[in-house]
Amino acid sequence: MDNELHLSMEQLQSHLDSIKQSPQDEGVLNAIVIRPVSNERVDMEISVVSPDGGVHGDRWAKQAWLNLPKQELDPRAQITVMNSRAAEVIAQTRERWPLAGDNLYVDLDLSEDNLKAGQRLSIGSAIFEVTPQPHNGCSKFQARFGAEALKFVNSEAGKHHHLRGIYVKVVQAGVIQVNDTISKV
Repeated sequence: MDNELHLSMEQLQSHLDSIKQSPQDEGVLNAIVIRPVSNERVDMEISVVSPDGGVHGDRWAKQAWLNLPKQELDPRAQITVMNSRAAEVIAQTRERWPLAGDNLYVDLDLSEDNLKAGQRLSIGSAIFEVTPQPHNGCSKFQARFGAEALKFVNSEAGKHHHLRGIYVKVVQAGVIQVNDTISKV
């Protein structure tokens, strides 16, 4: 990966205040990305979401990394959500956001103070629920965005503000579209 696209910790931290200014109660869905197979990303303008399928077309419904005892899909890791302000800083260009591997990119405060496990969110005609499953940066994230980005999202502040993102599950199926409002319910 091109090191010119990797920011230093100082550069990353200089944007933390801007990320923390994300709206708390009502924001915007800025991007929908599906991962049909490993390392493939497809930007979507509109998508169906459901409790059984997650974001339709995403590989979660076929090959989840987290399963229940009888190899059933675990909804605690159904859909990944990342703050779009954090994605913008870390990825540096909109075209690189999908490299993070998240499904939904939102301008909404994802911090522990604002969104606890169990909090419900509406987007379009769908309802989601924040799950307790931690979403942490990994070696793939480091390879794509650099060691400092991994340290940034996994730092104490990074974890508190969920800079790497959160997991949600679908509790009411519906249709979501880029530029839809995301609201706490």
